[in-house]
Amino acid sequence: MSSSTPLQGNQETVDDSPVLTAAPRTDAAGPLSPGEGSADGAVVRPGDRVFKILAVGSSVLVTVSIIAIAVFLLLRAIPAISRNEANFFTYAERWNLANTSAMYFGIPNMFLVTVTVSILALILAMPVALGIAIFLTAYAPKSMVKPLGYLVDLLAAVPSIVYGLWGFMALGPALSGLYKLLADGLGFIPLFAIYPNSPAFETGRNLFTGGVVLAIMILPVIAATTREVFVQTPRGHIEASLALGATRWETVKLAILPFGKSGFISGSMLGLGRALGETMALYLVISPSSAFRGSLFDGGTTFATAIANAAPEFNDNLKAGAYMSAGLVLFLLTFVVNSAARVISKK
Repeated sequence: MSSSTPLQGNQETVDDSPVLTAAPRTDAAGPLSPGEGSADGAVVRPGDRVFKILAVGSSVLVTVSIIAIAVFLLLRAIPAISRNEANFFTYAERWNLANTSAMYFGIPNMFLVTVTVSILALILAMPVALGIAIFLTAYAPKSMVKPLGYLVDLLAAVPSIVYGLWGFMALGPALSGLYKLLADGLGFIPLFAIYPNSPAFETGRNLFTGGVVLAIMILPVIAATTREVFVQTPRGHIEASLALGATRWETVKLAILPFGKSGFISGSMLGLGRALGETMALYLVISPSSAFRGSLFDGGTTFATAIANAAPEFNDNLKAGAYMSAGLVLFLLTFVVNSAARVISKK
């Protein structure tokens, strides 16, 4: 038997050795009753419960809202689609909704114009956004990083109507000379073909101008997302690269770009999601046309601009339902793009 002084507190003696046992947890009101603590025995404070309720409620509210929007569009579109005498997915002529008992409408042209302008914007914006992110991460002096970052972020704060006015009144006319040069040299390619008496080519209100405006609009989304991932590159990777004698560019290429590639791709997908749904800027910049002839120097109509143009017809539920069906396709397209961005960012 040990002759040392016994330890204070609750204890049990096993093989003549004192073993401490935990005393019951208590708070100001006395011992905790069953259910007042978490699974690991920690106290759950009222503030934690309130925060959990608010967080769960917010996520449920967002999910319910998305489902409600989809159900609303579907219910409004079904009556019009049931009266559609044309194939909704292949009919590429002008919409004829005059006779609501036998309507003719389809989405191929709007789908192709929407995707063409958005992909063009993505092609123009991605290299510039990547360069901005690399410069702010690896090359810019520390005193310039924040001001330049704020300046790029401010592009996202400019209203789309302002971009549209700028593209319509300044950018389009300014690029008309470039369009003529491209058409003269590359007119044999359908992508740069000119169609006679096309107002979209003469005024610069064409898909190319729309793509440039959209590229500027989605640039801050891609640049900000990419930069946030680049700055998370483990410092040890960068220092190891520099210690082995790599130049700054080699460090960017071997350490930063591989680490931030998924962030760059996911940011680009988020930018694409915004480009797909842009309305007011393209409404002003692109000359409306019901056809899609595959030329960047031609006009066109996206899903969003078609719905905006048809707003006066929404007093008729069936006519409105036809455009609701186009809105449903745009909703699904945007949802797929954003879901893909989330999957990529997780990987």
